[in-house]
Amino acid sequence: MGAKTNPMKKQFAFLCTVILACSSLIQAQKSSNKPPNIIVIFSDDHTQQTISAYGKSLMQTPNIDRIAKEGMIAKNTFVTNSICAPSRAVLLTGKYNHINGLKDNGPRRFFDGNQQQVQKLLKQKEYQTAWIGKWHLQTLPSGFDFFRILPDQGQYFQPNFINMPNDTTSYKGYTTNLITDFSTSWLDKRDTSKPFFLVVGEKATHRNWMPAVEDLGAYDAQQFPMPDNFFDTYEGRTAALEQDMTVNKTMTIRDDLKMNINYDQPGMFGRLTPAEKLVYKNYYGKIALEYEKVKSDSIALIKWKYQRYLKDYLATAKSLDRNIGRILAYLEQSGLAENTVVMYASDQGFYMGEHGWFDKRFMYEESLKTPFVLKYPKHIKPGTVVNDIVVNIDFAPTFLDIAGIKAPAEMQGKSFLPLVTKSGKVENWRTAMYYHYYEYPQPHKVPPHFGIRTMRYKLIRFYGPRSEWELYDLKTDPTEMHNIIHDQKQANTIIDLKKQLRSLIVEYKDTEALQILNSN
Repeated sequence: MGAKTNPMKKQFAFLCTVILACSSLIQAQKSSNKPPNIIVIFSDDHTQQTISAYGKSLMQTPNIDRIAKEGMIAKNTFVTNSICAPSRAVLLTGKYNHINGLKDNGPRRFFDGNQQQVQKLLKQKEYQTAWIGKWHLQTLPSGFDFFRILPDQGQYFQPNFINMPNDTTSYKGYTTNLITDFSTSWLDKRDTSKPFFLVVGEKATHRNWMPAVEDLGAYDAQQFPMPDNFFDTYEGRTAALEQDMTVNKTMTIRDDLKMNINYDQPGMFGRLTPAEKLVYKNYYGKIALEYEKVKSDSIALIKWKYQRYLKDYLATAKSLDRNIGRILAYLEQSGLAENTVVMYASDQGFYMGEHGWFDKRFMYEESLKTPFVLKYPKHIKPGTVVNDIVVNIDFAPTFLDIAGIKAPAEMQGKSFLPLVTKSGKVENWRTAMYYHYYEYPQPHKVPPHFGIRTMRYKLIRFYGPRSEWELYDLKTDPTEMHNIIHDQKQANTIIDLKKQLRSLIVEYKDTEALQILNSN
């Protein structure tokens, strides 16, 4: 006969099984209730025209596209002020620049870090917080547990970084790669018992577009079609006529297009290692032969400059997309992907030759819009498309909403989360957005202006050196070539848009714009 089973042992074993099962259930419940991590990848001067998720694109961006496919893409996301530092101030505060205090990139402009910011509120909810990469706000970050930032605009090769508390160190490597290295290293060392909020501040694709060595020539086999309005004559648009940001006249042969470089002088090219200099010299030495053939022919030269601009810009963007892929791979391999929100956006859009331009600033579509994709596993249905108007003042309130924190009243944006996690329809969601640009006359002679953009129309008020209005019907004139402000058929539309504009100016407490409106 076999040995009899001890009833007490059997009951004890069963009890242990139950306890273990309950413990596992409790741990799983705790894990599911853990606030999501948030990663914000924030690039510089990257534009929708170069992101394949937006359709017709100058290049393929598989990793940015992946975020859109696994989450959402917003087709109508706009900035309040199309310029670098002010957009970062908006990201942090959820407030317009006349409220957060940073209106332009001027050397005497400093961001007030004492004001309320999204990372400070997240820390109250036990989030660990970090900003790594381009910062560009003159003062040091405050309210972050960790930062490692580029001084001012930073350099593409062998960059300096300002570490905590305030020491500057030079690092060997390509900036886009280093920012990813530093970001994943911080994630490795964080307190894993807490959620995190990490901003990855990319330098790419800022001027002067220095690609990583392995990406030089990545698009040389392609000949890009020039925009239909590249040779715009700016008829009826005085501000557009008087700017200084054309590929033809403003883009420099040496620093921008990299001809006749002295690699031994200090500066951006002098930072290359001997091995990198050799590759750059060989590559741009061949390009210089092309330049010699066209430099005496004005039309051939401008077409050549346009092609060179795109090829360097896109090659710089190629490294950006590749490093976004590295971050996504890290999240997968570390088991963080399922509970991490990943957002990708730029500080504004950029001109890829439209109107003959590079740079940004104007309230026209290419610089007013910013790319914006976001994935939030189990909350946002993969492949979601948002056509509603989203503004960068909405970013901070949305991060807080994701973390379960109510945005303070001083934040002027609102969470767009209901647009993508519910039916996609939200009562009283905005039907127009407000814009205000200030920096003049340098560096590109774009006059200050403010305006309103609805789903169909755009009304702009230029001021400062001159007082002029512009009106565009985006349905019939999507490239904004025809200023119809003097068209008598638009009289009622203009009255309605001016009324809406005044209402937004009052809502956002822009007293300077209100005074200008009231002056005439």
